[in-house]
Amino acid sequence: MDDKKNRGELFDEKLMKQIRERFLHVEEDPVLKEKRLFFDNAGGSIRLKAANEAFKKVDEMPDCPEHSNKSALELAAIQAKGTEDVLRVVFNAKTGSLVTSLTASMAIFEMTRAIIENVPGTNVVTTKLEHPSAYDAIVLNAQRCGKEIRVADTNKRTGGVDVEAITKLIDMNTCLLSVIYASNISGAVNDMEKIVKEARKIKPDLYILCDSVQHVPHKAVDIDKLHVDGLNFAPYKFFGPRGMGFGYLSERAAKLPHNKLLAKPSDVWELGSPAPAHFAAITEVVNYVCWIGGHFVKTEDRRKLYEEGMNRINLHERALLHHVLNGSDKVEGLRKMKGVKVFLDYEDLSTRDLIIAMGIDNLDPKKAVAEYEKEGVVAFERVSTSIYSARMLNSFEIEGCIRVSPLHCNTVDEMDRFLMVTKKLADKYSPR
Repeated sequence: MDDKKNRGELFDEKLMKQIRERFLHVEEDPVLKEKRLFFDNAGGSIRLKAANEAFKKVDEMPDCPEHSNKSALELAAIQAKGTEDVLRVVFNAKTGSLVTSLTASMAIFEMTRAIIENVPGTNVVTTKLEHPSAYDAIVLNAQRCGKEIRVADTNKRTGGVDVEAITKLIDMNTCLLSVIYASNISGAVNDMEKIVKEARKIKPDLYILCDSVQHVPHKAVDIDKLHVDGLNFAPYKFFGPRGMGFGYLSERAAKLPHNKLLAKPSDVWELGSPAPAHFAAITEVVNYVCWIGGHFVKTEDRRKLYEEGMNRINLHERALLHHVLNGSDKVEGLRKMKGVKVFLDYEDLSTRDLIIAMGIDNLDPKKAVAEYEKEGVVAFERVSTSIYSARMLNSFEIEGCIRVSPLHCNTVDEMDRFLMVTKKLADKYSPR
């Protein structure tokens, strides 16, 4: 394994300071006003100040973006800019349509329904790694349409799904393949380019959806390379506000029958008037990522700046992951800490997002999360009694884990603070 590739690359101190200044509540609990580490960004990320400020400013405007007065036209321009930023910059889609909904879950439900209802085929293929919004959408719509459901198993070593486990389930009668980009439990990133390539060798016109909610905040996605028919993401997990889910649909998928106003073009998926404030917020998120990219490449190409910004975010997060797993002269890493277990600990960190699934001996995950909070660390338990975790954990043969998900605005010193708290808990509940 290439150790340099595994180690990633931290932001320098000057840039790191500027990055942290751009976020809200990085160091302090907003309610208790006490110092804390927020390591639950897989549940909802720390917010970008500029995104919140843009949302507030635009949301205060009462005008309707479909009207003709000057302020309304300004709102229309904000919405058009946000649409461009999602489709052309975040997704790098040259064609296709934008899907808007209250949540990313609602978006993928609607995209899944349209394909299963209208595309010929007797079976659909998905995986045990899926979030319930994607998995349940498959099950409900396939059962209603009388189509067989085929489910690929996970790899208990990598925490992801092997390409072959998926492709062996696909045949010429498969109408839809739905695969998650990255797991919000293991952090494993599936090889989507290879999955799509191999799946289309079996059925060239296969429709493919990808739940990319977990992965979008950690690395750039590229529709121009993936050639999937649909992707979704949630701005509230990407430094922005709650209340909007975005999706992409290919030209052919967008024209499938769906709920729409009759007079609208066949590829329009917006139903009603989405709030322009959400488009203003996502533009600020893209601006921020491009700002990071601008420290490393000189170009006016917004997508190239975005790609480099996300690449640098990914490298910094990989360095944090390497550090928390392996430790330093100051404190032991999770891999060597007595009484601590790292689940699904795959050695190639370039295939991981910044998520750690771990456990402490003799300490129930839910209680562990409570103990961490007493020490000023917010994490989250993933347990087999939860509808959001059961299928995935059962496939890994794990009853429960502590999910730890920092963000790129975190530092090595904060990783050390987390390790010291973990060692304290391990020593208390699993004495040597």
